[in-house]
Amino acid sequence: MTFYQPAGNEIELFQAAANNGLPVLIKGPTGCGKTRFVRHMAEKLGRPVYTVACHDDLTAADLVGRHLIGPEGTYWQDGPLTRAVREGGICYLDEVVEARKDTTVVLHPLADDRRELPIERTGEVLTAAPGFMLVVSYNPGYQSLLKGMKPSTRQRFVSMSFDYPGAAEEQTIVIEESGCDRELAERLVNLARSIRNLKDHDLEEAASTRLLIHTAHLVRAGVPVGEACRAGMIEPLSDDEATVSALMEVVYAVFGRSGEGQ
Repeated sequence: MTFYQPAGNEIELFQAAANNGLPVLIKGPTGCGKTRFVRHMAEKLGRPVYTVACHDDLTAADLVGRHLIGPEGTYWQDGPLTRAVREGGICYLDEVVEARKDTTVVLHPLADDRRELPIERTGEVLTAAPGFMLVVSYNPGYQSLLKGMKPSTRQRFVSMSFDYPGAAEEQTIVIEESGCDRELAERLVNLARSIRNLKDHDLEEAASTRLLIHTAHLVRAGVPVGEACRAGMIEPLSDDEATVSALMEVVYAVFGRSGEGQ
């Protein structure tokens, strides 16, 4: 089963929502474990999960399905949302606010007591199979007036707020995912927490748990720790040379300027 380190009662809350056919909204910063949590819960519940990475050009047809032309003529192909509805699986829409509002409107009848999916192009109205669950996520830090979930949509969901885990939990995650030793995990977590506490650098995102895992993999592969931190954690955070240099000073404060201490 996919490893997941609980931070609170999110497993019990998701389980209760699943048992009652309630849709779930997960809010949290990039790389804090939202997608991993959904995968873990899908395996725990024994349900297939269909993941859609939402974007500006996502259409309702991408979710519901479309007619295609094959060797024997035109045929209908279900989209991921329709497959989940038919099979009683989980449809997970990652970064749902990136999708156009006219696309997400198709979710409304599935996210209330109707649990129905009208398919205009075939004339079908599908009733969700037992076990179907709609899960969406987004990063509140990316929200703007133009990209935000409509209140009429948001209020249909049970909502959970995720954040980066506590120090001890994050160390456990880094060890489990990368296979590194506890001392390296502790130093990487301390580094990430130092970066997250910085307020005077123009960072769109803080250092995520995912970046810590990437860095630990590089160190285990033999990359000097200073270089690993730069490539695995610092460079992904900013393209600004001055910001990268300032963040590398934080790396040196934790690991030493030689970059070899672990």
